[in-house]
Amino acid sequence: MISCKKDKIINDPIYGFITLEGGIITNLINHPYFQRMRRISQLGLSYLVYPGASHSRFHHALGCMHLVTKAIHQIRKKGHSISEKEAEALKIAILLHDIGHGPFSHALEDSIAIGLSHEDLSILFMKELNKEFNGKLSQAIEIFNNTHHKKFLHQLVSSQLDMDRLDYLKRDSFFSGVAEGNIGTERIINMLDVINDELVVEEKGIYSIEKFLIARRLMYWQVYLHKTVVSAENMLIKILKRAKSLITNDVNIFTTPSLKIFLRNNFTKEDFEKDPKLLANFSELDDFDIYTCLKYWKDCDDFVLSSLSRRIINREILKIKIVKEPIQEQEKDYLIDLFCKKHNCSKEEAGFFVFSYRVSNNTYNIEKSNINILMKNGDVIDIATASDQFNIEFLNKTVNKYFLCYPQD
Repeated sequence: MISCKKDKIINDPIYGFITLEGGIITNLINHPYFQRMRRISQLGLSYLVYPGASHSRFHHALGCMHLVTKAIHQIRKKGHSISEKEAEALKIAILLHDIGHGPFSHALEDSIAIGLSHEDLSILFMKELNKEFNGKLSQAIEIFNNTHHKKFLHQLVSSQLDMDRLDYLKRDSFFSGVAEGNIGTERIINMLDVINDELVVEEKGIYSIEKFLIARRLMYWQVYLHKTVVSAENMLIKILKRAKSLITNDVNIFTTPSLKIFLRNNFTKEDFEKDPKLLANFSELDDFDIYTCLKYWKDCDDFVLSSLSRRIINREILKIKIVKEPIQEQEKDYLIDLFCKKHNCSKEEAGFFVFSYRVSNNTYNIEKSNINILMKNGDVIDIATASDQFNIEFLNKTVNKYFLCYPQD
């Protein structure tokens, strides 16, 4: 690992020149755990729909830290105390908030280990780095876990109006070309304030928040949950499931050493906590492991693994039907029977090509946390009450869509 004491300036496509502070910030960026994020795609398989959407978690993490730096400046200008130590800890917390993502980000979150979210893994990485950096990440971990006494610092890292969301909407909009996600990050950050240890937005910024909420809703359905992306990512999940099944039944297929250990075992959060070597193994995993395996698997002897891998490589994505009501089992069974007759395979094998699930999204979860608006008269009220554009039912409603995937032929 290269140690660097000098500040560095990089050119970000979204914000222009941004500064990376020397010392622990730059040392963390140079660490192999963080450099791995260059090889983790921000938007999974979305590039199959939006060819420009090939940016990485590395881009996003640096962008988040840049926005946090701006937020610290604004909050200090409004008379609130953030010490230099707290500022550094906050930057570290946002810098490392996604370091636990596995290959293709959210797409394979439950496929590599059981019941282990990327947030869980991020904490494990931060604790390991804290040992390596002699306790210098302790306060950052407190902020990330929301155990620091200044609660608004955690809200900048994780809330319904955090720097994570501000960056990924603007960045994903830019790289995908979906203009609806282009939000006014500068305006929103300039309107931030703190009341009673809670992050608030000044009343004159209310329209920027309304646009932010609409942008988030549109980006979910147009990009993150685009029907072709949903189909492709579920195909990838099925591929790993099939590979895991073959390996556990002692079928000899190619895997990279980094991926092999996770396909052979069903590791849980407890396993990672007990065995530090697992985290080191996980830190070797990235998108290239999956791509390499797909290229080998498309020519393997197993019909399911080879067919699905070839389809991903050649962008022959399963057709997807999305409806508002649950998929009828009779319809799925009919398609499975057709597939079995055509390919002379079992229903279990056909189930890798014909399947149905559900996707959900809500614009604003009022029960999780609030986006509070500071009115001119000093009152602090929720955006759902302050806005004259939305009603609380619209904002808080979870939209469920059901999909059925099947081969077009």
